Amino acid sequence: MPRPRRWVPSKIVDGIGTFELSSWKWLHDFISQEMLDYTSYIYRGQRQLNWKLEPTIDRIIIKDKRLTKSNFRKRHLDRFKLAVRGRRGANPQQFQDENFWWALGQHHGLITPLLDWTESPFVAAFFAFEKDDPEFKGSRVIYALSRNAIIKKSKEIQKEYTDMHRPPITEIISPLLEDNARLVNQRGLFTRSPDGVDLEKWVRTNFQNEKSEYILIKIAIPNTGRDQFLRALNRMNISHLSLFPDVYGSSQFCNMFLDIKNY
Repeated sequence: MPRPRRWVPSKIVDGIGTFELSSWKWLHDFISQEMLDYTSYIYRGQRQLNWKLEPTIDRIIIKDKRLTKSNFRKRHLDRFKLAVRGRRGANPQQFQDENFWWALGQHHGLITPLLDWTESPFVAAFFAFEKDDPEFKGSRVIYALSRNAIIKKSKEIQKEYTDMHRPPITEIISPLLEDNARLVNQRGLFTRSPDGVDLEKWVRTNFQNEKSEYILIKIAIPNTGRDQFLRALNRMNISHLSLFPDVYGSSQFCNMFLDIKNY
């Protein structure tokens, strides 16, 4: 009797494809066999496959129709800049790019137009499975995004764009933040897509009829075996303790021992 397939690929449609893993146990094999030679991909974990790739600030704006999108974002960022005065140490970095301000806020709890990504698929897996969701019976997901393809397409759009406002591009943001140890430990970076446009929709729009190259990959993993998977990741030194080098990380790491037996 043949054993079940470890993963099943879908067709590529508009640059997007899905690999459905039969178990979390095959993630290492999948990365080794399918992704090892593709160094331009970055990864993001989400707790449910059907969640959109959209930042928190967009969800808030969509929910509250009273908010004016452009003004709300500007006022929110200006308020943050004012609020952090005198709280960044004696000689804080000076940012010319507003995305660096957003990045600073993102890793300190600010609601922003950025999405967190990492260069490690296993770090992304940790964030996909970190929080328990016992009522959910579907799949968790790790997204893999081709950084090179996104940068190339965005440069093409920017070259043809003549409006004075921000062009409808997706930016890859790797800020040089000296005061953000979390970003370093998580091998973190960010994306910023056009305001109000989720990233998957942007890829579908800009890579229509792409059938041979994966621009965005969905690695779907069943929501079963969470405890075992997090234990395995901990043995790989992927945990709150390693990813959050502060008191918060220590606290959450200890809490996991209450949540997961033999963590």
